[in-house]
Amino acid sequence: MVNCSRNDERIDAKAKTRSLSERLISASCDSLTASILFFTGLARSHHDFLVPYLTASNAFWARERIVLPETPPSVNVEDYGALARFNLQIAQAGAKSSLVQMSDYYRQEIDRFIDAWFNTFDGQDGETPDTYFAEKVEVLRRLVVDYPEAIRAAGELFGFHFDDGGYVRVAETDRMELYQVLPNKPGTAVRNELKPIMVVHPYVLGSGILAFLPGENKSYVHAFANEGIPTYVRIVKNIDACDAVQTMTGEDDARDTAHFCRAIKERHNKPVTINGFCQGGFIVVADLLSGELDGLVDAVITCVAPLDGTRSRGLVGYLEHIAPRFRNLAYAVKTTAGGNEVVDGKVMSWVYKLKSIEREAPVFTYYRDINLFEAMLRRGVRGIGKTAAAINYWLIYDRTDLPVDITRMSFDSYTVPISSRGDLPVKLFGRRLNFDYFREKDIRFQICYASRDDLVDPPAALAPKEFIDVETTEFPKGHAAIATSWSDPSTEFALHKRYPGGTRGPVRFQLDLNDEPA
Repeated sequence: MVNCSRNDERIDAKAKTRSLSERLISASCDSLTASILFFTGLARSHHDFLVPYLTASNAFWARERIVLPETPPSVNVEDYGALARFNLQIAQAGAKSSLVQMSDYYRQEIDRFIDAWFNTFDGQDGETPDTYFAEKVEVLRRLVVDYPEAIRAAGELFGFHFDDGGYVRVAETDRMELYQVLPNKPGTAVRNELKPIMVVHPYVLGSGILAFLPGENKSYVHAFANEGIPTYVRIVKNIDACDAVQTMTGEDDARDTAHFCRAIKERHNKPVTINGFCQGGFIVVADLLSGELDGLVDAVITCVAPLDGTRSRGLVGYLEHIAPRFRNLAYAVKTTAGGNEVVDGKVMSWVYKLKSIEREAPVFTYYRDINLFEAMLRRGVRGIGKTAAAINYWLIYDRTDLPVDITRMSFDSYTVPISSRGDLPVKLFGRRLNFDYFREKDIRFQICYASRDDLVDPPAALAPKEFIDVETTEFPKGHAAIATSWSDPSTEFALHKRYPGGTRGPVRFQLDLNDEPA
């Protein structure tokens, strides 16, 4: 009996040793796989950050080859000294946020890993090294392999697909096309007796954000169309293939806007509401104040629009650290194969990255994403969310080059404030663009803005309040939330709803205009 007991003990010991060995071998293999995945993802993160840097750097030196010899040496020394200090500040800010993110991550990971080893050797329940590294492999596989594939695949769902039968082309100019957006909600038809609206996308961010995920009930334009509102969207043609877009001016924009509004008014026998998103909001307000839309438009909606960019302290504060010499738009200009000058969209995206370097540094974003994917895995979330993939598709693939004159209008709005008497810092057709026009023509104006917008600060969006009566609506979250989160009709701040405090979404604003006396 004693010998049998001892044999059983030896068998149990061998089994435990074998089990421990298998676990350690599994942990070793997974740790190697996790390391390969980790460094692959880290390299890709740096690559995605450096590509626009190289583009911006090439544009900078192309300009400096002209400016440097023409500038006195003392001025060059002073300007480059200021530029060096600015670069150092940017580097310090990026390094600080990255170190904080890394230290927070590894502090918790060290505790987890130590506990896992004790659990293994003490025979306690809980996480062990093999399960710890198996989780790391799964997290990194999702982040490094599955996520980029999901982002690319999101292009099939994201944005406008004008060949899918959900849109009707109504009008065209040399530079733009006008489409009617048809409802995609079953059982909903266009109510032609309602007041029509035309939505204008920003040049710099592309049109796709306005039709974020139509199949998932997250589309700004479909939020209007699915209420039966005659909804139109103005689409700028591909700048790479269209010389007329490359050379277009603010006056061209106003003429095309008037042409489209005239076509819409003729179809519905009603004046049009124009609705500009982000930069598109500034553009449509300028078009209106030029007088070119007289008799065609009687209501305006702007969403997160920089109507006085000088009040966006984040971007303005960033620009103020740069020597005046380097604030010239010419540093972002490139020449197309056809000889036209355009503003390089990659350079502009680099400016936005530097402005938010604390959140855009590659190490910071990489560890942030690892934390996010680990949290998703522990919550049992399977696959990659369509919303997250679509947001990244927009940020990566929906950038475009810009017409110089249109970009200069926006640039001026961020460097010159609205005057004390209500003049925009730009002119069209040689005319002053003054907010008194709204009062003179009795035009309704709703401003929608985001409480946590780090691109267009609320004061920049709300600037017209100082000069005219406007209706304002605040939305939670950040810059794109109105077109993404809140375009879902089932959400708390869905665009067709009324909100606490008596405010209302832009769709509700548009619907209510039909009940007001003509």
